[in-house]
Amino acid sequence: MKVIFIGLFLLGTLSITAQKPATFFRVVPLGVKGGIDESNLSAYMVAPAGSNDYICLDAGTISVGIEKAVIAKAFTTSPGTVLRQYIKGYFISHAHLDHVSGLIITSPDDSSKTIYALPSCMKMLQDYYFNGEAWANFGDEGKGFQLKKYHFKTLGAGVQIPVDNTSLQVKAFSLSHVNPYESTAFLVNQQNAYILYLGDTGADSTEKSDKLHLLWQAVAPLVKEGKLKGIFIEVSFPNDQPDNKLFGHLTPKWLMKEMNVLAELAGKNSMKGLNIIVTHVKPPSTRIRQLTNEVKVANTLGLRLIFPVQGKAFNL
Repeated sequence: MKVIFIGLFLLGTLSITAQKPATFFRVVPLGVKGGIDESNLSAYMVAPAGSNDYICLDAGTISVGIEKAVIAKAFTTSPGTVLRQYIKGYFISHAHLDHVSGLIITSPDDSSKTIYALPSCMKMLQDYYFNGEAWANFGDEGKGFQLKKYHFKTLGAGVQIPVDNTSLQVKAFSLSHVNPYESTAFLVNQQNAYILYLGDTGADSTEKSDKLHLLWQAVAPLVKEGKLKGIFIEVSFPNDQPDNKLFGHLTPKWLMKEMNVLAELAGKNSMKGLNIIVTHVKPPSTRIRQLTNEVKVANTLGLRLIFPVQGKAFNL
């Protein structure tokens, strides 16, 4: 009887252990929306699990997002410590204000770190924002007096680079955002576990582009091998938004069409349970609720849908 009891105990322990998913990344959303509400614009802090070495993927809202994260107990330190010590660098997908305004406004209180971007985005940051006129040049390149707080590091598409002061590596991919204008996807690598963050993008069909298809080809092996732990992808409008008024964005219909393209490359079974973090939803709240319901209804692939909330941390 004693042997049976011990066996059952061990079996139960193993079952509990098996049910607990491994954690590779910690995510703290500083902003999740795509417009109007300037206190809640695209920005996601991401760190290896168990680390405070975060990168910030886009930077639409920084200060308010950190304050809300502290209130929500995502951090147990001061907002200033999070800004100056935890965020090790910024990866900016494109230079639209809803993705960079937080970075610009908080720059006087920030610490020295690196801003990473593709050439088209970096040129916009230097020529139109950190130029000594619209805003002080806190960088080490570009116009005006260079305060050299930020190091501007221009990325090459398809080249994986180590991130300063972290164990992360990142590879950038070009996206189409109102063709021919460019946005960026960032593939973040932590010891062979990955997340993929997409800045604003339209579907290949509406953008008359192949950039999403090329991206899905690149990450399909990671999906098939279970190494891709999550995809951050925008859904800006509900399905009743006309295609000619998407302005380089996705709807639930177009999201799922793109996910089916990825499924064809990676295998449908590989897509089941894949974390899809829905970003850049545009107010008002009634439209967000409509959009959210449409995404859920269209999810025939068994994706694990995550609708992030500002300040509330989650693990991948």
